[in-house]
Amino acid sequence: MKKQSLIVLLVAAVAVAFLFSAGYAADPADTMTMNSKVYDKHTKAQVVFSHKKHSADYKVACADCHHVIKDGKNTWKEGDPVQKCEACHSEAKPPAGKDAPEMTKEQKIAKYHHTAIHENCVGCHKAEKAKGKNAPAACKDCHPGKE
Repeated sequence: MKKQSLIVLLVAAVAVAFLFSAGYAADPADTMTMNSKVYDKHTKAQVVFSHKKHSADYKVACADCHHVIKDGKNTWKEGDPVQKCEACHSEAKPPAGKDAPEMTKEQKIAKYHHTAIHENCVGCHKAEKAKGKNAPAACKDCHPGKE
């Protein structure tokens, strides 16, 4: 009987260790450098993003940034896999100038990394600033040192 109890205890300990490590691995790093490979060359300093500031300090919900759009709605929920932005927003910037194809804002957001990131991040920052909060809204605020 003691041998069976020892095996059950060992299996339980392994299960707890596995569950703890799986939950721990799912937590995002506190900070990350937003370094997308869709750009041939970064013209501004890369943004260093803090998950902790946004989630814990500013109470930004995960689904405010992470998304999977189906039928015009965000179906992503906490615990779902997180892909890099460029998995969907796979081109750098929309073409500009008189020969550029005419595209809606939504088409640009769907295709172009620059438009998607700036619409999401800068859009939120400007909305928070309009509420009187101290949110960075100028390029140099998020891309310091390389203007």
